[in-house]
Amino acid sequence: MTTAQGEVIHSLMIEKVPSGIKGLDEIMGGGLPKGRTALVTGGPGTGKTMLALEFLVRGASEFGEPGVFISFEETEDELIANGASLGFDLPGLRDRGLFTMDFVRVERAEIEETGEYDLEGLFIRLDYAVSSIGAKRVVLDTIESLFSGMANTSILRGELRRLFRWLKDRGLTAIVTGERGNNTLMREGLEEYVSDCVIFLDHRVNEQISTRRLRVVKYRGSKHGTNEYPFLMSDQGFMVLPVTSVELNYEASTERISSGIPHLDQMLGEKGYYRRSFILVTGTAGTGKTSLASTFTEAACRRGERTVYFAFEESPDQIMRNMASIGVNLKLYRDAGLLLFSAERPTFYGLEHHLLKMINTVEAFNPSVVVVDPFSNLPEVGSPREVRSMMQRLVDIFKKRGITMLFTSLTTGGENPETTDVGISSLSDTWILLKSIETGGERNMALYVLKSRGMEHSNQVREFRITDKGLDIFNVYVGPEGVLTGSARIIQEAREKEREEALRQEISRLEKNLEERRGIMESRIGQIRSEFEYEKNELANRIDEKNISLKSIARMRKEMSESRGGGSSGDGGRPKRQGRAKRPS
Repeated sequence: MTTAQGEVIHSLMIEKVPSGIKGLDEIMGGGLPKGRTALVTGGPGTGKTMLALEFLVRGASEFGEPGVFISFEETEDELIANGASLGFDLPGLRDRGLFTMDFVRVERAEIEETGEYDLEGLFIRLDYAVSSIGAKRVVLDTIESLFSGMANTSILRGELRRLFRWLKDRGLTAIVTGERGNNTLMREGLEEYVSDCVIFLDHRVNEQISTRRLRVVKYRGSKHGTNEYPFLMSDQGFMVLPVTSVELNYEASTERISSGIPHLDQMLGEKGYYRRSFILVTGTAGTGKTSLASTFTEAACRRGERTVYFAFEESPDQIMRNMASIGVNLKLYRDAGLLLFSAERPTFYGLEHHLLKMINTVEAFNPSVVVVDPFSNLPEVGSPREVRSMMQRLVDIFKKRGITMLFTSLTTGGENPETTDVGISSLSDTWILLKSIETGGERNMALYVLKSRGMEHSNQVREFRITDKGLDIFNVYVGPEGVLTGSARIIQEAREKEREEALRQEISRLEKNLEERRGIMESRIGQIRSEFEYEKNELANRIDEKNISLKSIARMRKEMSESRGGGSSGDGGRPKRQGRAKRPS
């Protein structure tokens, strides 16, 4: 496609006007068709008038486009009162020249079906109202009242086309409301003739639970969302939450934040949770889910982070009282404005109310941490599929805002505790499971990390204790009969200490015996050395005596030799032998 072709196509695209209604413009790809008429249809009490009224109020206050509201059923005072319930100051807008109202009473007997000028009176009044304030937006509520006296379908269709043409020729962006018929979008079944855009509102009650849905039935020449979308009417106006518009384009943070429990942080790679992650805590009743969530809340507030705590079981005062008993001071941070509690019974409203209120609360308070305790109560007001869809949207929206989430969920304690009632565990980044362990007639708690994406984490089962000084985690004791906790662990540890003490005493005794033997041996060695020294001295003396005797003999021999004259002769110095005398005869 060339650039010129693209420009031509772009110029031919339908120009849109933002309605200013939260979520609706996103669903409709930018807003309502500019200079054309949209039909808002539905049963009684579905919110048609409120949506149309907010379209004018938002246009006047946010976009500077004055609006005209033509009512065929409600008086001006009634409309002002209805608008005030949504927080709209209609008299103030009127005084500023941005809004005007006109109540047109239509009596059946006054309607004539003979001519093309049946609506001339309406056109005159409408033209005056539009020109008086320079209106850009128009609402007609409701069209059935205008045509209630027309029995001829052909004339009705003709007048309807004439009305829409009149609005279009003046470049007015209009909303016409209409009642739903039997198996048709309008009571007269003329939806194919009325407009290029049709919005259908539905209010249904299923198992005593009220839900409101919005659907864009058609939008000629424009891409739009085709699903049913929950909506809510509150003191903040008409709010719609898109189902399919949220994309998976949020950033993943590498920053780590503490859980508030040092030993749990160690189990999570020594650093704690990832910021902007979704933490799921599941367990049976009484295992410490709220305590763990409150400890995480306190840790976040201690870091100076704004936190919203959505409670579906206990009042804020009850939560703060209970947590104070374990050393968690939530009241301090609530009073400081860092912590906001939002507590409601889940069965009092439908899912769309809870969903939209949570989103609005977060948008108003702008927290960095959100706690939902417990979300498992929500299936009471919707099917598991609807709750999962709601939680998926909620997680995606909060992640897109950079919020760290911790949700608790009550499990039934069946054979497989590693499941949730609505199956949202796959959405979690970190999943912590709390469970009860019964040993020795006692019930104690254990904790382990089922998963924690993107980090090395412990695979061990740890004992989880709630004390008056807070929460702590200990290494479980694995005894001969398996994992031991509580008194059984204490008893086994005492036995181990007794064994250790006995071994220490035995070692001490053996060491003492060794020292005694060493002393005896050293004494004997000393005695032997003394005996050896004595005998050595005796033998040395005897050797000396013998040496003296030997020297004495040598000296005496020398002296004797010298005393004999000792000359040197051929006989070796010995005296010459005298001739032997003859023996006398």
